[in-house]
Amino acid sequence: MNHLAQPAGSPRRVSREQQHPHCIVCGLGNPLGMGLAFTPSADGRGVESAFDCSARFEGYVGLVHGGVVGMLLDGAMANCLFHLGTVAHTGHLAIRFRHPVLVGRPAVVRAWLLRSRGRLHVLGADVRQDDRVTAVATAKFLESE
Repeated sequence: MNHLAQPAGSPRRVSREQQHPHCIVCGLGNPLGMGLAFTPSADGRGVESAFDCSARFEGYVGLVHGGVVGMLLDGAMANCLFHLGTVAHTGHLAIRFRHPVLVGRPAVVRAWLLRSRGRLHVLGADVRQDDRVTAVATAKFLESE
């Protein structure tokens, strides 16, 4: 059962294929993209996707580049809104890196809605690898007028 609250005034159906066909994180039309598919999380509060942390995303030796981790978090939050039937753009993104994300070990990126007020939506997200949270983020998204 889905426990996600739908923001007021949002359309009922939004697909990443429509909104992000060439997105570096979730777009299927980008040959250089990650192609992540976000699905509802087990607890029904948000969305999640596996990420392989391949060496092509390396920054420092053996570590996934921090910018890639940021893209994962932002992309997960956008896809959470898509799941809710909302299209909005990132207005503010704050990331806290707790531990390095290691190359060659799978990770999971998750996102969930914290609150909405009118056209403003606040979301949270994290990246988990080896049963620990490696990065967390909050963001404010704003729907277009």
